[in-house]
Amino acid sequence: MSAVPSSLSARIIAFEALQDFIPLYPLYQLLFTDHGLSAAEVSTLFIIWSTTSFLLEVPSGAWADVFSRRKLLMLGAFLSGLGYAAWIVLPSFAGFALGFVLWGTSSALISGTFEAFAYDELAARGSTSKYAGLLGKARAAALVMNLAATLLAAPLYQLGGYVLAGVVSVSSCLLQVVVAMSLPEAAQVATADETEEVEPGTGRGALGRYRLMLRSGLTEVASNRTVRKAVALVALLGGFLAFDEYFPLLAREVGASTVLVPLLIAGTVAAQAIGGALAGPAYTLRASYFAVGLGLTAALIAWGSLSGTAAGFVPIAVGYGVMQLVIVVAEARLQDSIEGPARATVTSVSGFFAEVFAVTVYAGFALGSVWFTLPILMAALTVPVVLTAAITPSALPAPANREEQPSESEEPAH
Repeated sequence: MSAVPSSLSARIIAFEALQDFIPLYPLYQLLFTDHGLSAAEVSTLFIIWSTTSFLLEVPSGAWADVFSRRKLLMLGAFLSGLGYAAWIVLPSFAGFALGFVLWGTSSALISGTFEAFAYDELAARGSTSKYAGLLGKARAAALVMNLAATLLAAPLYQLGGYVLAGVVSVSSCLLQVVVAMSLPEAAQVATADETEEVEPGTGRGALGRYRLMLRSGLTEVASNRTVRKAVALVALLGGFLAFDEYFPLLAREVGASTVLVPLLIAGTVAAQAIGGALAGPAYTLRASYFAVGLGLTAALIAWGSLSGTAAGFVPIAVGYGVMQLVIVVAEARLQDSIEGPARATVTSVSGFFAEVFAVTVYAGFALGSVWFTLPILMAALTVPVVLTAAITPSALPAPANREEQPSESEEPAH
């Protein structure tokens, strides 16, 4: 096992962190409603966003298995910046929709690519046991930056309205592009050419390698029971992150002002950062502990949503923090369970179904808003969390326990 350079770890963490230094995050739902959009129209925008992501998720994952992951990360960061700029330059339903299409494309390009990049860089050094800790730190750093952006949103809004918050958000994306440029090319555990041993000749040419890698990833999900269950669990957990899209609207419904809303959201972000940071030490715990944690998450979020006061964001924050811990551990164990060469493709399959589930959630909110209040809808969403808790003991893979050696197929990248 060779050491992971601290500079590489810092750049991986920085890339993930900058992705969430977006002061528009706690404000954009309010930006939409302040420009005349209804709750149903806001949910429609969320559906456009998730639909774009899930349509591109798996194809982009296969692309990341045959193309430069570093360049895809650069492109993804640039497109998200364009998306936020569209919201400010074209503040209308069409402009907001365009921004979500660009953001959804960015999410699809980055999601599986980033995790596969980080895992294979560690695998090349025989250090995959450090992946859960590194991913947890990266997620925690992103949430800390999200918290900083959330706290910064109120003074930015007071100084320059939505425009200033948008300028800072776009600047963060451009800085993320610069960080991505400094990353090495990920050393893949198994390359596309090596898969030709399974099916000779089909991997010739870029399109042939793409098709082969796409098929390889989908085949592993379909045929490997452990991977299949882990993909399903990660997808469900990722879909539950749809909760936070409605937190600002919930805060406003309990009487919070536009300036106070980011401060209430800050508590949920801080709790997520703590949960992500604890994922490394918690990685080896039995699956039953994580199932109990999800059950607690459901109870706390339902309680906070139905409280009708700003104080309800305290139990919501605690529940969200616990869920973040479970998500990071599940993502890390999924990476450890993948055996084939199409790591980004397999990871993107879970992202695809997470977006499908998120679209279902958004559609449910849009339809349910005709008859029910937002707090009741938020509480109702915790029912699937309880059901997911019930399947977690059988769906979460056991923690990896193996002697690690540097990858033979690639030398560690510098």
